[in-house]
Amino acid sequence: MLTKFLTTLMTEHLAIAQEVAASAPPKGPSMMEVLIMPAGFLVIMYFFMIRPQQKKSKDHAELLANLKSGDEVVTSGGIIGKVKSVAEGFVSLEVSPNTVIKVIKSNVSGSTKQSKDLVK
Repeated sequence: MLTKFLTTLMTEHLAIAQEVAASAPPKGPSMMEVLIMPAGFLVIMYFFMIRPQQKKSKDHAELLANLKSGDEVVTSGGIIGKVKSVAEGFVSLEVSPNTVIKVIKSNVSGSTKQSKDLVK
């Protein structure tokens, strides 16, 4: 008799628990869980895309600021020449004896000294 009573009580308790669980709305993810993934993508994007580009831009600006006569440089078009003079927005390059061309300063992409360092 006691066993029958306990079995009935447990069955009723289980039925009530299932009804309560079924009637409760499902809980959605918390705000923290929702924001973790986009924040992670932004951090990854910063370290793999934005930061290296800023460093490259800073190095290029430093190169242009330090240009002086006698430096051997490469333009973005692939022309290699020696700097004859540096003006506000232009650089005069000697590409062969007695041949001087005028190039926009921002089109100087690097020095040949940097290119040799990269090859080593």
